[in-house]
Amino acid sequence: MAPDQIERETTIAAPVERVWTLLTEAEHIGTWFGDAGAEIDLRPGGALVLRWAEHGTVHGEVVAVEPPRRFAYRWAASTAQGDAELVAGNSTLVEFTLAAEHDGTRLRVVESGFAGLDVPEAERASKVEGNTEGWAQELGHLRDHAERVTA
Repeated sequence: MAPDQIERETTIAAPVERVWTLLTEAEHIGTWFGDAGAEIDLRPGGALVLRWAEHGTVHGEVVAVEPPRRFAYRWAASTAQGDAELVAGNSTLVEFTLAAEHDGTRLRVVESGFAGLDVPEAERASKVEGNTEGWAQELGHLRDHAERVTA
């Protein structure tokens, strides 16, 4: 049985306020996370759109905005075609928490709700595996982005 959640932590050599900006502004999300742009209505209930050249477009909804400590959204699990709309049974919850640590930021991401995906167990396990690898890569991209830009 696939786990219901993924947890990752990293330290970023940037203040909490800058990391918050990199997580919540479309111009940054569309660079370090989605490679083909992003849109975000930064309020609970606001729309989130993430685009990848190779993986298509994923839609989501902002769940929590608590600057600069917590940001959460629900996003659609991608389909074989890449594009995914947010509907019942096809989304997981992504929660970022930020905390100051020495001269940087400790960032924790938890993606949960895999058990609620309306897909066969093998596909659910594949999504957990893919997103586990994906978060490791994406958090690395965020660390690199934080070093290159001043938000």
